[in-house]
Amino acid sequence: MKNLISKNILKLFAFTIIAILLTQEVYAIETLGGLPALNVEANDNGGTTYSLSLQILLLMSALTILPSLLLGMTSFTRIVIVMSILRQALGTQQTPPNQVLIALALFLTFFIMAPTFTNIYELVAVPYMNGEIQTTAALNQASREIKGFMVVNTRETDISMFAEIAGAKDFYSKEDIPFSIALPAFITSELKTAFQIGFLLFLPFLVIDMVVASVLMSLGMMMLSPMLIALPFKILLFVLVDGWSMTVGSLVSTYITQ
Repeated sequence: MKNLISKNILKLFAFTIIAILLTQEVYAIETLGGLPALNVEANDNGGTTYSLSLQILLLMSALTILPSLLLGMTSFTRIVIVMSILRQALGTQQTPPNQVLIALALFLTFFIMAPTFTNIYELVAVPYMNGEIQTTAALNQASREIKGFMVVNTRETDISMFAEIAGAKDFYSKEDIPFSIALPAFITSELKTAFQIGFLLFLPFLVIDMVVASVLMSLGMMMLSPMLIALPFKILLFVLVDGWSMTVGSLVSTYITQ
């Protein structure tokens, strides 16, 4: 009996607290005239105006998918794959470390994407901050700039493949290609190109490994690891031909900027 009374008292207490909170919230909304921090209003030009708090909320939400956008719509994927294959071809294990490779790929991505980012800043960010264009128009223009970079650096065969899968018709210009087709086609093309470049980088180091292994076998030193002997020769070759500059320069030159 006592337990039942206690439960009823707790339920009554919880109900009272909830009723008080709801009453205060309704009173605050009626007094303030809504929630101005999250208002969406129509302006005089027929567009939509978002409050500052709502814009910040949308921006913070967009930051959660920023890594995926960086990987999928820029040159980051090709660069980091090529650098990883190069490190494996050298046989230096974790040198350079992953943090250095990611930093190098990131800054090279900024260098390659600089013309596109500049266009987005001049054509989208500045007019939007000055109130000359609305949010929808700004997003559409920014997506067109990014899509233009992806399309010019994507193989036509990949675009045709995804267009055929999606059942889309022929495209007469790059503006006609939808984003849903341009993005997977670009990622697929980047993977193909990255592995092709990595294969070409792997060949000279593979030759060194084969020569060292043949020499050691002919000398009867089968217990000595060929990788241990080949490592200094591969590093020496890479340094003599200025391998880092050649690799970075070749990667940058493979992209077509707008």
